[in-house]
Amino acid sequence: MSRKVGVVGASGYAGVELLRLCAAHPELEVVSATAGASAGERVAEHTPSLAAAYPTLTYAATEDVDLDLDGLDAVFLAMPHGESQHLVPSLLHSVGVVVDLAADFRLHDASLYPTWYGDEHVAPELLGRFTYGLPELHRDELVGARAVAAPGCYPTAAILALAPLVRAGAVTTTDVIVDAASGVSGAGRAPRPNLHFGAVDEDFTAYGLLHHRHTAEMEQELGAQVLFTPHLAPMVRGILATCYARPAGGGVHPTLATGDALAILEEAYRDEPFVVVTDGSPSTKATAGSNCAHVTARVDPRTGWVMAIAAIDNLVKGAAGQAVQCANLALGLSETTGLPMVGVYP
Repeated sequence: MSRKVGVVGASGYAGVELLRLCAAHPELEVVSATAGASAGERVAEHTPSLAAAYPTLTYAATEDVDLDLDGLDAVFLAMPHGESQHLVPSLLHSVGVVVDLAADFRLHDASLYPTWYGDEHVAPELLGRFTYGLPELHRDELVGARAVAAPGCYPTAAILALAPLVRAGAVTTTDVIVDAASGVSGAGRAPRPNLHFGAVDEDFTAYGLLHHRHTAEMEQELGAQVLFTPHLAPMVRGILATCYARPAGGGVHPTLATGDALAILEEAYRDEPFVVVTDGSPSTKATAGSNCAHVTARVDPRTGWVMAIAAIDNLVKGAAGQAVQCANLALGLSETTGLPMVGVYP
């Protein structure tokens, strides 16, 4: 029997990707899709790539969300940060599983929201009910979960690259640097002057210097102090995170070498269906359209730095795919159901 699901914010890039993945999912049936400015418009007209799967589905108004979603097995929230906080209190009582793709419930400490997001959290009492939705780190907690905070795209890449090395005690938790580049779809579908083709094409820009909001998420999950610098790359999809840390020394790996670092990644991800450990250099193109992350590591004896790299599709493993992966676990389905493991090439 299929599970009936709803997508709130279904007209944005992450919402559209959720609709695409759910259309190929044998157990999830989208019965409600809401959107703000696109309310009343047919999904097939708004996003023609979805026309074959959703020829008659029409966007409902987000204001009517309680009416449209009551009793559903799962609801995906794909809205800008700050909006989920107002919907979740009622949804938790009326639907089976809530999977929030925004940052509203990712941070455990409510006091961090004013620092990193500029506003007090309106429902801090609910933060403890949400499981951080990175299955490779929190799978046991996600099984049967009723509230999931799907990770951000940048944190997904950085955490997958670094977490095994941190957990193995192979690197220190200070002096961690994350340099990552994202395609323009990571900024969302709303038009902005700095995202026009003429502004993005043939350009490569760092932004959010020293204070990007995803820093707090990385530090929480890694238990490390992180200097994070995001970059906007002239491509549609993909994130490449190049991360640096200092070897811990002593312990199991007193003189860490590249082979040791790769062995740690391979051991950590040996049974993970959506993580590929590679000897080569991960490529965003290799992950496009798939729910897989490609990771590698190197140790530079000359400078003493450990380098870990991860590539993902920011809209799949970095957003909608990971949300579906979490929903599968929460609903008692096979974790890989409906999720692409092979990228689109060229």
